[in-house]
Amino acid sequence: MTCSDAVAEHQWIEYVKSGGTVPCLAPENCPNGWATPPSDSFMVRGPEYLTNKVKIPGGEYLLKPLGFDWIRGPAKICEIMKDKNHRIRKAIDEEVSHGNQPFVWAFNLQLPKDNYSALFYFVSLEPSPEGSLMDQFLKGDDAFRNSRLKLIANIVKGPWIVRTAVGEQAICILGRALSCKYIQGSNFIEVDVDIGSSIVANAIVHLAFGYVTTLTVDLAFLIESQTESELPERLLGAVRFSELNPGSAGLYERPSEERQESVQFLPARMWQGFSQLLRNPGNPREPSLSSQSTNGNVHIEYANENAK
Repeated sequence: MTCSDAVAEHQWIEYVKSGGTVPCLAPENCPNGWATPPSDSFMVRGPEYLTNKVKIPGGEYLLKPLGFDWIRGPAKICEIMKDKNHRIRKAIDEEVSHGNQPFVWAFNLQLPKDNYSALFYFVSLEPSPEGSLMDQFLKGDDAFRNSRLKLIANIVKGPWIVRTAVGEQAICILGRALSCKYIQGSNFIEVDVDIGSSIVANAIVHLAFGYVTTLTVDLAFLIESQTESELPERLLGAVRFSELNPGSAGLYERPSEERQESVQFLPARMWQGFSQLLRNPGNPREPSLSSQSTNGNVHIEYANENAK
């Protein structure tokens, strides 16, 4: 690849990164924005984890950050990458038309409040190595994916009540805790995660929303290593979002098959009742993520997993 090719390769990524409803900023100062946090702030399973339970800093991300969308809609937002007018889908389709083969990983956290979604996009510019965990995940069935896709959540900044409910670092196998839907195309995979499918997660999100304008949260996605040959774990990618304003969420309206207009991301009004939520931001007696819920089937690992 020539220098000019390399510059062009990253130009489209930078353009997409800057195109969301909240800005991409520096990780040390990103109010009402998003950023890529330091990977070493996440602890993952080390090369001998199965014998010594030792975790190591996350190391280099496998995927490049591509974007973050903070949006809401008239109905639950799902299968967004199948929408050919969506900004991320349009960008990768354009790259494919130029002979390139980017592959996007999209994670859609569907929040149990007025159809809000936080979407995280990462991109690979090369095919996944044959036989790698990424390759197995893309070729695997839903049972395999549900048993492997892991989320690490770090509360970087926030009030005591939220830090106590979530924990300093919570680790969750998403498919065991929540309902996940996997949508795959030739150049993307999307994971729609229904936060409202768990009683505990639902309660935590409703609590956290009362403080969302004061929170800084790091979320990392990875595929869990469960055999010695798969270790050490590698992070797919991570996003930091900070002090999000619900009123800054874009309004997503998916066009019908007949419509050809571009999808609109419009400034959304603050949801009904949010001001009331701010006046009464949650109950300190809300259940903690450390609780186990047979109804919600929540599976949580904490950073002190070594003690297990």
